[in-house]
Amino acid sequence: MIPPLASYAVVVPTIGRPCLADCLAALAASEGPEPSRIVLVDDRPGRPAGDLPLASLGALADRAVVLRSGGRGPAAARNTGVRAVDEPWTVLLDDDVRVSAYWREQLARDLAEASPETGGVQGVLEVPLPPGRKPTDWERNTAGLADALWATADMAYRTEALKAVGGFDERFPRAFREDADLALRIMDAGWRMGRGERRTEHPVRPADRWVSVRVQRGNADDALMVRLHGADWWERAAAPRGRIRRHAVITAAGAAAVLLATAGRRRAAGVATAVWALGTAEFARARIAPGPCTRDEILTVAATSALIPAFATWHRLHGELRHRGAGNWDGGGL
Repeated sequence: MIPPLASYAVVVPTIGRPCLADCLAALAASEGPEPSRIVLVDDRPGRPAGDLPLASLGALADRAVVLRSGGRGPAAARNTGVRAVDEPWTVLLDDDVRVSAYWREQLARDLAEASPETGGVQGVLEVPLPPGRKPTDWERNTAGLADALWATADMAYRTEALKAVGGFDERFPRAFREDADLALRIMDAGWRMGRGERRTEHPVRPADRWVSVRVQRGNADDALMVRLHGADWWERAAAPRGRIRRHAVITAAGAAAVLLATAGRRRAAGVATAVWALGTAEFARARIAPGPCTRDEILTVAATSALIPAFATWHRLHGELRHRGAGNWDGGGL
């Protein structure tokens, strides 16, 4: 028996990717109480070409509204959606997930069982990996979502709690750390966070060989997290610290090798080069060993391992400078 449930709205930010149609179709096909409202937030900049696939919602299409957020990133897009919600619960989904066949029924149970002090209830994310072989570095990166706390790929919040803390901090421009920041602020406001049992599939999206270099931009967001929540935020959010300290050492060794060689100090330059090479080799091996060890994977990991330390260090330093005076999020008028 499905427990009684206060009404809920679903907010889905999107940049118009083809996967949105599958996301909406899965939501429509799921068994259980229907959402009172479905808010699609089109975050494509300018005047987007083409409409969003509302037909994929079937009978739920008449409950959908489309808002535009102007290409300001997922945090701002979700805030745009939350502003349109009056229902007691706001359920956040990413446009590349597929809820399970009984997701709405499981959601009803998750929310009905939440205590009055519970401000948010996360879903269970499943990342399907290719059978018959070890996952690639990028696939393992995505698979980490299954263990992440408070991932907004499937996260339900009391609308009251969301609005009380001003929603998402729009200074986080990427789909990275904005979810942890929000959850920490909600807990700081006295709410509890819960785990539900509803299940949602998060496929590994296609990516080119340089994606692991581009995602190093998130190191700037880590700097903002430290500024806002202190150096212990990693432990509070159960987030992996990453290798930024090792990356900084490798980057410093590489820079020193170039400067020393330019100054004609060959022996010292050789030592610095050796440190850079050993650090890079260890990093590459740590990424290659758990994977399929195909020729393409080895070439991709080797090439990106030579670049990632410098990019990670640069973005972290840039974040430290950019956010050095950052204060608490003011809510942006939520």
